[in-house]
Amino acid sequence: MLPFVSELFARCGERLWIVSNNSTDTAETLSTRLASMGLMIAPARILLAGEETLRRIAEDRPGARVALYASPVLRRLAARLGLIEDLTAPDLAILARDPGFSFSDLTGLMHHAARGLPVVATNPDPSHPDAEGFPVPETGALMAALRAALPGLAMPAMGKPEPDLARIALTRAGVAASEAVFLGDTPETDGIAAQRAGIDFVLLRRPGSVFQSEEVFA
Repeated sequence: MLPFVSELFARCGERLWIVSNNSTDTAETLSTRLASMGLMIAPARILLAGEETLRRIAEDRPGARVALYASPVLRRLAARLGLIEDLTAPDLAILARDPGFSFSDLTGLMHHAARGLPVVATNPDPSHPDAEGFPVPETGALMAALRAALPGLAMPAMGKPEPDLARIALTRAGVAASEAVFLGDTPETDGIAAQRAGIDFVLLRRPGSVFQSEEVFA
């Protein structure tokens, strides 16, 4: 955890929103996990790439049959949203970060994509740091494996660096982009997402990172 996070949560209160490429949790499960660390934030102020991707698909294509490669938490959410899991004759495939993803899953997803089935990814991150700062494979690593076999495969993703999550947060918070500040530790995702959404960006330096803190991008 970055230094001074507890103080940030306390000082910002309800002005703080989380916009994350997390595609394993839902807002509810992440809120609970953060609370166990002493960081209190309501699920309504948490926007996650995986959850929001499922919500958008459920809104755009109610009752769609999906080949869903995701964590059990997201699979339960998909069912609650009315999406139907179907690995045999799906309407589209959804790729999220699934810690149980296997070679067999990769083969099945590759077959779907090779037949021309649309594949939607939740976020393009190849990795994220664990508690000790070591890289952990992310959805983008699975995307790279798929594209290694199917070069040029289009896989749209809702997560950062796309501005979708940031814009949703602004709308729900009732705040203009000019009135917000985006804090992030990754210029390639957080910084670009903020820029595309028109939000000033403050780059935070993760311990051991080569990036400098407190750099502001307008």
